[in-house]
Amino acid sequence: MKSGFVSIIGKPNVGKSTLINRIIGSKISIVSPKSQTTRNSIEGIYNDDDSQIVFIDTPGIHKPFNELGKALDKISYGTIRDCEVCLLMVDAGHSYNDDDAFLCEHIQFDCKLVVVFNKIDTTNIELISIVKKKYEELFPSAIFAEICAKDGFGVEDLVKTIKNNLDEGPRYFDVTQVTDRDLKFRIQEIVREKLLLLLKEEVPHGAMVMCEDIRQEGGKTVVYANIIVEKDGHKGIVIGKGGKMIKKIGTYSRQDIEQLIGKHIILDLNVKVVENWRNSSSFLARSGYKF
Repeated sequence: MKSGFVSIIGKPNVGKSTLINRIIGSKISIVSPKSQTTRNSIEGIYNDDDSQIVFIDTPGIHKPFNELGKALDKISYGTIRDCEVCLLMVDAGHSYNDDDAFLCEHIQFDCKLVVVFNKIDTTNIELISIVKKKYEELFPSAIFAEICAKDGFGVEDLVKTIKNNLDEGPRYFDVTQVTDRDLKFRIQEIVREKLLLLLKEEVPHGAMVMCEDIRQEGGKTVVYANIIVEKDGHKGIVIGKGGKMIKKIGTYSRQDIEQLIGKHIILDLNVKVVENWRNSSSFLARSGYKF
């Protein structure tokens, strides 16, 4: 059988998480229109009768503006070294620009490369021809694919292309496993997704969620989680007038968590301030980010 690790890299918001969720058939990575939605490398495990492909969703590569940005870029660069195939995802609806140039100048591929033009439904023949020509010049030995991850167009053919470029190997994970991440991490991501979807501008980018404990109390499952923000003003926004926003975040999060674990829970959310945590190397290290 075929098996191997496949890293998915690209700029923020090119559809990496949407693609991995589509391929796995389960919500492995959270999705929002905001940049830096993905902050960790997340493995999604695809199984069929003759293959196991471990997809690694990565943070969008961008020019970093703080210590968190540096850590996220390091995560993305690091996954390229540890995989058999790399998918470089490109937004087919946008022209090649300085952000694309920054990414292409800072990556090196020691593995097979597939350049994936996503959001093919948002482009036209003239634009996609220009964009494809640029990437063909940059990566002449790459394989090229066109997809729309949102509706699944071209995704099945992309999986076949990946399988054709993997070697024979074992299953690394049990066939029932769809991700390497534990329940606490997935709960954290669910709550953070609601922050990204419900709050505006800088606030959700300056927020982190820490699932502290999951306990059985009086026959009920209670999930304790902290929302970390950088400023007292942000704390007030997350809580909202009369606690309306934190209640809304909790309600939406609880629905997804209950769907994930298959039973009713009580979600206890608290908001704490850690000033300028995105520039605190010590706090980020304690939170699991590596430099």
